[in-house]
Amino acid sequence: MGSEVKRGKNMKFASVVFWVAGIWGLLVITPLYFMFDLIGRKDPPAITHPGFYYGFVGTALAWQVAFLILGSDPVRLRPMMIPSIVEKFAYGIGVVALVVKGAMHPSDLVFAGTDLSLGVLFVVAYSRTGGRVEE
Repeated sequence: MGSEVKRGKNMKFASVVFWVAGIWGLLVITPLYFMFDLIGRKDPPAITHPGFYYGFVGTALAWQVAFLILGSDPVRLRPMMIPSIVEKFAYGIGVVALVVKGAMHPSDLVFAGTDLSLGVLFVVAYSRTGGRVEE
């Protein structure tokens, strides 16, 4: 019974982590579809390649849906946690590097920090949902 309880807690942890990540991402990324011109005015220069911008937003939004699906059955969908981890660290590390280089504002570190934190939680979820559970 003890191993089943532990497995259930690990699955619950992973489910909550991916559901929170997906909902957070939908709330933060969806408005970007309506902020194209505003970003250029508030943080010049204007965006010159709308295809890249909307491509990024659409891809990021698709990943949020993937996180919600992952949260529905994290043990069965565990292999999808690996690209999910890559997604979180790729963005977070990229923003940190650009801020250090002076190419982005330090205030952008809030979103990088959020993604890096979620990336760490994804790693924990991955490790907790794998292998056999010992009593």
